[in-house]
Amino acid sequence: MSNLEGAPVEASDVRGRVAELHAIREQARRGPSDRATEAQKAKGKLTARERIDLLLDPGSFNEVEPLRRHRATGFGLEAKKPYTDGVITGWGTVEGRTVFVYAHDFRIFGGALGEAHATKIHKIMDKAISAGAPLVSLNDGAGARIQEGVSALAGYGGIFQRNTRASGVIPQISVMLGPCAGGAAYSPALTDFVFMVRETSQMFITGPDVVQAVTGEKVTQNGLGGADVHAETSGVAHFAYDDEETCLEEVRFLLSMLPQNNRENPPVAESEDPVDRRGEALLDLVPADGNRPYDMRKVIEELVDDGESLEVHERWATNILCTLARLDGQVVGIVANQPQSLAGVLDIEASEKAARFIQMCDAFNIPIVTLLDVPGFLPGVDQEHGGIIRHGAKLLYAYCNATVPRISVILRKAYGGAYIVMDSQSIGADLTYAWPTNEIAVMGAEGAANVIFRKQIAEADDPEAMRARMVKEYKSELMHPYYAAERGLVDDVIDPVETRQVLIRSLAMLAAKHADLPSRKHGNPPQ
Repeated sequence: MSNLEGAPVEASDVRGRVAELHAIREQARRGPSDRATEAQKAKGKLTARERIDLLLDPGSFNEVEPLRRHRATGFGLEAKKPYTDGVITGWGTVEGRTVFVYAHDFRIFGGALGEAHATKIHKIMDKAISAGAPLVSLNDGAGARIQEGVSALAGYGGIFQRNTRASGVIPQISVMLGPCAGGAAYSPALTDFVFMVRETSQMFITGPDVVQAVTGEKVTQNGLGGADVHAETSGVAHFAYDDEETCLEEVRFLLSMLPQNNRENPPVAESEDPVDRRGEALLDLVPADGNRPYDMRKVIEELVDDGESLEVHERWATNILCTLARLDGQVVGIVANQPQSLAGVLDIEASEKAARFIQMCDAFNIPIVTLLDVPGFLPGVDQEHGGIIRHGAKLLYAYCNATVPRISVILRKAYGGAYIVMDSQSIGADLTYAWPTNEIAVMGAEGAANVIFRKQIAEADDPEAMRARMVKEYKSELMHPYYAAERGLVDDVIDPVETRQVLIRSLAMLAAKHADLPSRKHGNPPQ
């Protein structure tokens, strides 16, 4: 055996170098110290490697640059150069499919981002984009590494640029498992989905101390940017869970419903739920009286395979539901009004929630099923001044711009502009069905009668009796269940119990749908 220059190399020397390599790798794997690990555990948090092990299939992780160290000097950094530089990067599999991942290691510099740290993330993001595979970030970092100055900030710029380049190309999932403050919070905001864990994860641009100094408001970290705040109030978080184990298991479930990239379809799963299963329960779930509420989640549960689904933004904008589920094993995105919350009206937040979900489905080749029971847009000064026109237009734009198969089912009310916006046939729905309980109209019969027959009602001897008669007349003339079908505005009026099989057969027909948008750099959607 010889080296490149021909000099002999003793086997014992090679073995010694290999032993040294294994020792260094073990040091990198273990992290800075047992004390740092204990401190992490004391906060109720897992280590970065434990999180990766929970996310990926056992034994599938391949680490990239585990021996990377920073080269910064000053402020004592030259004396502290741990392996990995506080971020673990690599790839593995989830249910056998490739997934790229990076995980901040809070035990090293508090997970703060420096130049070498950022370069590692840039590299793994580039690999995910070029390989066409999802990217999951496990976030637990204290922001930019102040000791490295502007070099750290520039590292964030590189991440944001890659988040944007990957948008709509590969699924990007951010899992918040610790603090994320300042500009660092914009990377999760650029990704497709944000998961948070209660009590241990927070996101905010300016922390509680700064808020108090500037505004005088006193607030805790969780009160300012905790999981419940972002899941219920701001809408920043799509999912919130009580512990890391459950959170990461749900990330795996979400990945199982997404394609690897925008050139593939979502994976199809074998289903033992019969295609022709009749939904007899639907006849009792949805009252014929349009003023009576019901839980649309139960309707969805009755329609989809085995009643299993994953609701996105479950606790934000609860008057509309956005759900991923399967029909005959094929992934679909379901958008549905929720009559239990604000009677299912569309408002600013509901419009934004549904618009983003539709754009995600369209980007990743997921057909869209819309279940309508919408009385209109929410009236009010706050809504108008808050820009309901602008925000409602986002939903309209998202539907009109979507080229995936689109099927709508009108269960009960479909009034006014909200009916048009909720993927009506006139804005491009491929197929539109209605139940015999549908009421498609410009507005409710009571309001319409008050406008059309105002003079007759005012001049009548018994105005209330006249109003009731006019309401009945308007309903019989313009709001009977077959009015829209007679004019070709819906493709068919269907028996509710057959809705599942109608949807599955329609999706099968539309599976090869191809639609081209006009040539353009990109649209200019309402903001």
